[in-house]
Amino acid sequence: MGTIHLNTHSLTTLSEPCKFNFTSSSNKVLTLSRHFSFPRGKIRALSTVPESESVAKEPDEPPAVDFAFVHSVLLPDGTPDVHFRRACGGQKLRDIMLDNNIELYGPYARPLLNCAGGGTCGTCMVEVVEGKELLNPRTNKEKEKLKRKPKNWRLACQTTVGKPDSRGMLVIQQLPEWKAHEWTYEKIAPSEEP
Repeated sequence: MGTIHLNTHSLTTLSEPCKFNFTSSSNKVLTLSRHFSFPRGKIRALSTVPESESVAKEPDEPPAVDFAFVHSVLLPDGTPDVHFRRACGGQKLRDIMLDNNIELYGPYARPLLNCAGGGTCGTCMVEVVEGKELLNPRTNKEKEKLKRKPKNWRLACQTTVGKPDSRGMLVIQQLPEWKAHEWTYEKIAPSEEP
C-alpha cells in the first residue's frame, strides 16, 4: 500500500472511514481501521509515494565504541570478570570508566591517593588488549610515567577514545599491575558463532 499526501481547504468536517497499513521496524504489518475527520470541501492530492519507497527505513545506530573491561580478579568459578559497556568516542577513557562504574583506581580510589585525571600519579594504568588503533598516541606524560611498562599500557586519564563518529571494539584490562591471572583474547568470526 502506498502513501498519499492530502491538502484540504475548508473547516467543515465529515467523518470518513480510512484503513492504513503500517510496517514496523520488525517488519510486522499493523493494520489500523479508524474514522478520521476530513474537512468538507476540496481535498486535493499533492503527491503520492510508491509502495517500494514508502517503507520506513530503520534509523542507523549512532556511532559508538563497544568496551569489554576485564577485572584483575577472577570470579569464584575461575572465569575473568568482564563488564561490557558502550560509549561515544571523543572522551577520555578515565571518564568513560568512572561514568560506567568500572573500577579504575583499585586501592588508590581515595581522593588524596590519585591526581583526579592530571596524569601525574600513574594510578589509572590500564592494559589495552584489543583496539589500540582507536586510541590517541601516547602523550608526553604517559611516556614519562610508563617508560618501564609494556607498550600496550596506558594512563586512562590521558587516553582519548577515537572521535565522536568512531566505531569499534576495545578490550581493556583493569589494574594490570594487580592482575592475578593470565587469560587470552580471541576474535570469533561471525560464521563461527553458534
